[in-house]
Amino acid sequence: MTGYVVDASVATKWLVSEAHSDAAVRLLEASLTLVAPELLFAEVGNALWALSRRGDIDPADAIEAMDALKAAPIAFPVPMRQLAAAAERLALDLGHPVYDCFYLALAIQEQYPVVTADARFHDKVARHAYLADRIRHVRDLA
Repeated sequence: MTGYVVDASVATKWLVSEAHSDAAVRLLEASLTLVAPELLFAEVGNALWALSRRGDIDPADAIEAMDALKAAPIAFPVPMRQLAAAAERLALDLGHPVYDCFYLALAIQEQYPVVTADARFHDKVARHAYLADRIRHVRDLA
């Protein structure tokens, strides 16, 4: 069975209709293993908060979306503290925020690529030959 590390940009697309939401939802419908660090909840929660604050979604919908995320078929196989040193090394090497590098550290450990909708993160990782096979943009899965 194949799988992906799902980052918050993709998980948010499961909950809110945005560009590439269709491709993101297909991940849920496929017979794939989906994993993430527990950071996913904080990052998706923050995205939903921002959408609600801007008036793009109702606060009640944000709460329902978080409940839906809890029910999504995602495994959380590794405590964040076990990924912390690797994530920090990746962040320093890439010159990229450590938050995203937790997903990348998990991808390396679990041997699944990260699937993201974050073009900046995707492009930065893809430019490094030793990491290029560890990342996919959700638009390319369609």
